[in-house]
Amino acid sequence: MKTINIHTSSKTYPLFLGASMLGELPRIVLDIKPNVTKVMVITDEAVHRHYGSKMMDVLSQAFPTCLYVIPSGEQAKSFEQFYQCHTYALEQQLDRHSIIIAFGGGVVGDLAGFVAATYMRGIPFIQVPTTLLAHDSAVGGKVAINHELGKNMIGAFYQPEAVFYDMDFLQSLPPKEWLSGFAEVIKHALISEYNFYDWLTTHIHRMTDLKGEHLSYVIEKGILVKAGIVAEDEAEKGIRAFLNFGHTLGHAIEAALGYGKVTHGEAVVIGMVFALKLSRKVHQLEFDLQGFCQWLEQLGYETSIPASLSPAILLDKMKADKKNEGSSIRMVLLKQVGVPTVNEVENELLLTLLEDEIKGG
Repeated sequence: MKTINIHTSSKTYPLFLGASMLGELPRIVLDIKPNVTKVMVITDEAVHRHYGSKMMDVLSQAFPTCLYVIPSGEQAKSFEQFYQCHTYALEQQLDRHSIIIAFGGGVVGDLAGFVAATYMRGIPFIQVPTTLLAHDSAVGGKVAINHELGKNMIGAFYQPEAVFYDMDFLQSLPPKEWLSGFAEVIKHALISEYNFYDWLTTHIHRMTDLKGEHLSYVIEKGILVKAGIVAEDEAEKGIRAFLNFGHTLGHAIEAALGYGKVTHGEAVVIGMVFALKLSRKVHQLEFDLQGFCQWLEQLGYETSIPASLSPAILLDKMKADKKNEGSSIRMVLLKQVGVPTVNEVENELLLTLLEDEIKGG
């Protein structure tokens, strides 16, 4: 088990990375909260089906434990589920010496973290990720739920007490979830350093290459990129916005199609391709975009905007992005691999490019 310390302006906490280490979780809970009164596990139906009993068996031997299961999928990041989690926590008489464990992927982490941030004005929580995507979402303290007018628009910055990343939980992931998670690894490479990007394109030719040392390397590398940015900018006042590379259009695609119709990572890949094309126009980025798209398609990604989507609707959804100021759309672009920048982009240019992409696709 490897320990990586995550530093932010508000706190420093450990991330434990390894395999077959679930038995260590009660000790970590007690290290964090020696006088813990109850542990509430929040998970989703899919994770509960595979690992719920195992998790509850391990925890219940050490302290009083209760479990709340939410529906699987992005639609669970809703006011209704947020309210129901609070109701259950009150029924179970959680107090300020209780701990919430977010046991699942990014959706569970975001929802459970926001519940922890707001229950009794904040109680401790631990992230226990079960997806590759969560190597990104579990680090940094952004917790939120969705509104029909925008993704992650209601939330907080609230750091966990620890992240407990047991790679054994990844083994049950369906292919789409591997694709979704690896998209964020690609993002971390493009915004951080060419050598990382080159390693990915050299070593990962199909998703089945993500195992053993290759898997642990990409998870640790991605975590370190995210942690380095969060250490400098916890509350997204500056460089943390770089982590949204590909997300402005990606979130718009998710919202326009309806949450859950496409995975977050699959939408972000299309958003990254679009941002790279825009980067060539704005910053004269030198980048083998054709080779990049061929690599992505070989891995199993779509790289074109779905033809069923309206450019005007996508533009409206992009205007709802949290990075925007007033009516200006601000996008993360690249001057070169490893050198991201945030730029205001004219609506007319975006609409023209969106129209060209959808026609061309």
